[in-house]
Amino acid sequence: MKYPLTIAAIALAALMPPAEAAALRDSGDPLASARWSEMQKAFLAGAPVLFDPRVKVIAPSTAENPMQVPVTVDASGLPGVVEVVVFADFNPIVQVLRFFPEGAQASLGFRVKLQQSTPVRAAARTADGVWHVGGTWVNTVGGGCTAPSAAGASKDWQQHLNEVSGRQWSEGPNAGRLRLRIVHPMDTGLVAGTPAFFLEEINFTDAAGQRLMRVQTYEPVSENPVFTLNRNLADGPVEANGRDNNGNAFKARIAP
Repeated sequence: MKYPLTIAAIALAALMPPAEAAALRDSGDPLASARWSEMQKAFLAGAPVLFDPRVKVIAPSTAENPMQVPVTVDASGLPGVVEVVVFADFNPIVQVLRFFPEGAQASLGFRVKLQQSTPVRAAARTADGVWHVGGTWVNTVGGGCTAPSAAGASKDWQQHLNEVSGRQWSEGPNAGRLRLRIVHPMDTGLVAGTPAFFLEEINFTDAAGQRLMRVQTYEPVSENPVFTLNRNLADGPVEANGRDNNGNAFKARIAP
């Protein structure tokens, strides 16, 4: 089903450069995916949809390692973002993650496992209920979702499960940036004899207890995931806490 442009979107298109306005008005899939209609029904059904160049998905056009494909989703140029969902059309497990920016910018870097070449998309929902969609094609040799994690070959990985390391920049060109790494196998459940075992939720809060971002993660996020986000303010420590689907919890404090 195709959704008409709202009056606000038409007005917005009139203020944008011609190339970006054309993308905004386009009611078809700019990535020409055979599964777009399925993706739309699964994640965006019942709401208006706009292909919007302000929702940027940055990833390599060709990924040599399908188990560790770097992706950055940046919707910080779109005002009023309340939720972002990331999905890969041709993955066996389509949904990658969701994030909810509150005191942080609507931007998140991470790595993903891809089973085959696919569009990787981000849909950002604004407060008016409109989904703004961006994406890019990533070509890869495949097999990322059905290959065993490296942790499975280690005898002592359980001793380091959910260990957290991080860094926060308080000055310079990266001021406000926060990077977090969590030791976790992120098993998809698609490897014979290995059940799904993955992080489910991560919360980032500032020193005053204000939530900066909530992230819901799913099986396609890469092993030992690394997340990069940008705070609106660069002062003070950040606390990260979360859990996996087996109830294992973690908590860490990252100082500037």
